[in-house]
Amino acid sequence: MAPSDPSRPTVVLVHGAFAESASWSGVVAVLQDAGCTVVAAANPLRGVASDAASLRAQLDALEGPIVLVGHSYGGAVASSAAAGSDAVKALVYVAAFAPEEGESCGDLAGRFPGSSLGETLVPAPLADGGTDLRISPDRFRAQFCHDVDEATANLMAVTQRPIAEAALGEAAKAAAWKTIPSWFVFGTEDRNIPVASLRFMAERAGSKGTVEVDGASHALGVSTPGTVADVILQAVEAV
Repeated sequence: MAPSDPSRPTVVLVHGAFAESASWSGVVAVLQDAGCTVVAAANPLRGVASDAASLRAQLDALEGPIVLVGHSYGGAVASSAAAGSDAVKALVYVAAFAPEEGESCGDLAGRFPGSSLGETLVPAPLADGGTDLRISPDRFRAQFCHDVDEATANLMAVTQRPIAEAALGEAAKAAAWKTIPSWFVFGTEDRNIPVASLRFMAERAGSKGTVEVDGASHALGVSTPGTVADVILQAVEAV
């Protein structure tokens, strides 16, 4: 690991549903080797507004400029948390949702054909009357990370964090990508978010750089961490 370069922005990584902070481990290693200060933020996965408030508190506690990176549902959280922030100078969407105000992750996942996520989800009732969702462990690798080795995929299936069903249907109240430069990277074999939807969001946001990883899954931060880190470093260098 190279010494952190204080002249560079802090990179904040936000995981999405069915993952956790350690899913960024490979990306973190590359970024730290490049001298970046990195924070892997915990995402509660309870609702866009409440999760964004939690993330914003973490962002406000940091000093200096920030490159904010979201994976999957974490992109929607990042889009809301960064709105109105003077510190966030760039957004990076890694196989992530970039909703418009009034749009939900569910809206964007269903806008184009190609997602098979719904049929793999297992619901669990919550004490407050809501429902948590997780991917059935026996279908996790095929759905979420088909390009990851079986042992790693099995570990990811066991450690996945469930998301509140309501979070996927909650409309975004802000869209920071309208005012903050953004970069996008995603796999062409994403089975959670249709690739057509990912391309649509990147184009709509006026992406400064879009990288499509041929054959990569939804978990490309795990399967191709170097490529994901390279896109993040593009944003870092642009700040």
